[in-house]
Amino acid sequence: MVIICPKCKTKLKVDENKIKPEGTRFKCPKCEASLIVKKPKKEILAGKVDTKKILVAHSNPNIINEITSLLKDKGFEILVAKDGIEAMVKTLKEQPFLALIEVSLPKILGFEVCRRLRAREETRNVKFILITSLYDKTRYIREPESLHDADDYIDEHKISESLLEKIQTLSSKQRLEEKVSDAKIKEQPVEKKPTETKIEKKVEEKKEIPISTTEIKDEGIERAKRLARTIISDIYLYNTAKADKSILNNTFYTDFAPEIKEGLKLYESRIPAEIRSKGDFFREAINDFIEKKRKLL
Repeated sequence: MVIICPKCKTKLKVDENKIKPEGTRFKCPKCEASLIVKKPKKEILAGKVDTKKILVAHSNPNIINEITSLLKDKGFEILVAKDGIEAMVKTLKEQPFLALIEVSLPKILGFEVCRRLRAREETRNVKFILITSLYDKTRYIREPESLHDADDYIDEHKISESLLEKIQTLSSKQRLEEKVSDAKIKEQPVEKKPTETKIEKKVEEKKEIPISTTEIKDEGIERAKRLARTIISDIYLYNTAKADKSILNNTFYTDFAPEIKEGLKLYESRIPAEIRSKGDFFREAINDFIEKKRKLL
């Protein structure tokens, strides 16, 4: 968070995690004035979701178009995100009733996006459906080991036949929760004019960041990376406990050798040699996944 020294008007960045509930004393590095800093009050309340908005976070434009086409005549406003960071920012800003999150999103994986947003007070009541991008839909005849705080999941190849029913179920649940929430709000009224919060500042900062041309990748390379993320995400989703243990013990490649070998075979059959020669995107995806998960365990 950013504070302003009342004496010299210098802007100071303060780590909010270091601020105690009762406030913490800091010294201005410029004028050495003593300041007592308190955490800003959270003015965005859980439960204030927009029932007309649905966020679709997916790296494949074809899937985004399929879902948009399916929902466009149902009265929903469709928000689109193509990576985990964009999904986080738009969910915090727009407060959609539902977020459809691809498990293998780039930048921040889908189940991590879901876990983080569910843990925040502002987005605690947003509904989440994980989209599992099965690289071999005949292998997984069981449900995922963990939904990672999501309300439901849907296999990518079953979107057209099952999505509307799942949304209707969650919509009914949302209406019931809103009645309970409204009753609580009447008992404890809140101020109508909230002050600027850390979340809003982050959204504004996100708007100011220009899109780098280096992010525009070759379509073939993007397809290779997306498939690689799909394969490692599927392995994790259906073997969560074992994978976590293997990552902590640094034995992931040994413990999941058969699954990795099978995934690599599929990867090589779908990605042309010309694209594969540009980089080992399959191993990069696995290493990146292991590194990110290790930091969270």
